[in-house]
Amino acid sequence: MSASITSYKPNKFALFTAITAAMVITSGCQSLKTANATNQPTTTVQGQNADQPKKLESFNITGKIGVTTPANDSTGTQGGSAFYAWGQQNDRFAIELIGALGIGKTNIEYNGQTATLVSEKTGTLTADDPETLLKKATGWQAPISQMPYWISGRPAPSDSAPQIDDQSRLVSSVNGEWTASFTYKGTDKLPSKISAVQPQGNKVVMTINH
Repeated sequence: MSASITSYKPNKFALFTAITAAMVITSGCQSLKTANATNQPTTTVQGQNADQPKKLESFNITGKIGVTTPANDSTGTQGGSAFYAWGQQNDRFAIELIGALGIGKTNIEYNGQTATLVSEKTGTLTADDPETLLKKATGWQAPISQMPYWISGRPAPSDSAPQIDDQSRLVSSVNGEWTASFTYKGTDKLPSKISAVQPQGNKVVMTINH
């Protein structure tokens, strides 16, 4: 566990300031009226589909994330939620969480090799990947590394059995023990909601404002 981190240079994450400001608007509570794409006919993707959107190499998104963990011997089912702002540039990202899953305002950064989390409760923590880091800090599990692909409306390289609807939009995909489903607004090509579940009872629901 490391107690320090070398900060990114401001020009690498200038976008993060903008999405943090946008989150103030998002947290004003806007309801998403969505059409669930999983109600449409689906097809299994075979290889690369030319009609699917390309992975977004950079994006700024905001929204809300909710996490549920299964009951164990000492506790029942637990859950938490947070508003988030996410800025991505290639393999690097910065995420700010407000109301963050029981640990206060939280920043998560990943430079392509090391993930760093800073919160009021935990201080500074580091790990090789963001999933390990989040679990270390909160006990929650979430498929963070796959999210940049899923946010782009396409399966991650390690996904299996992706399903598309008649508009060539990704509606479900499997990554290890995670099964993700995707919801869209109208004819939008990018998802407005991603739900990912594991058989053990872990669940992540993420609304997205592109």
